[in-house]
Amino acid sequence: MEEYKNLTIRNWAVEDRPREKMLASGTQSLSDAELIALLIGSGTRSISAVDLARQILHMAGNSLDKLGKYTVADLTKHKGIGQARAISIVAALELGRRRKLADSPDEIKITGSADVFNLMHPLLSDLAYEEFWIIFLNRSNKVIGKRKISQGGITGTVTDIRIILKIALESLATSLILCHNHPSGNLQPSEADINITRRLKESSGLMDISLLDHIIIGGKKYFSFADENLL
Repeated sequence: MEEYKNLTIRNWAVEDRPREKMLASGTQSLSDAELIALLIGSGTRSISAVDLARQILHMAGNSLDKLGKYTVADLTKHKGIGQARAISIVAALELGRRRKLADSPDEIKITGSADVFNLMHPLLSDLAYEEFWIIFLNRSNKVIGKRKISQGGITGTVTDIRIILKIALESLATSLILCHNHPSGNLQPSEADINITRRLKESSGLMDISLLDHIIIGGKKYFSFADENLL
């Protein structure tokens, strides 16, 4: 069977070619590798686009979540993936992430830490660096806005409490929720995380604004200060 291993897609049966298969049976009929192959467009002299896509998935541990964290530079390290192909893959994954955000209703009511995670996970889970966000809520605990306050490196970011309170007052928010990510996946709060939570709770309390929670997102899991009775 070795002689068939490196057949180009052009030599496949029509019903097995990704484009024709999608047109005949819909996108749900395609595997992850076949969808990525459509983005790649074509293979090389020695390997088909589908097999190249399989190699890329293997590089990411067959995880679309991990693949979503790859940059153009990461992908171009793979033989057969140039800048244009890498850009197509990264752009498609970014569209998928934005679709998740677009599906969110305009007014979300926060009833617990899981609601915060569901709201912020699409924004933070794929980042290779830390971002610090604040969620602003009204008296009914409905989200009236969210804002990225700072962006840092792999191990940390800097947050200015004065900026947070200024935005909160301008938004007429009655409560706040802090949220940031740990790219390492380690959910344990650092001393800096604990310190900023304590300081913001004290400062916002002076303005009659409640700090409801601080959520740390790491991959598909999260840590809640409120759930752990750390507020």
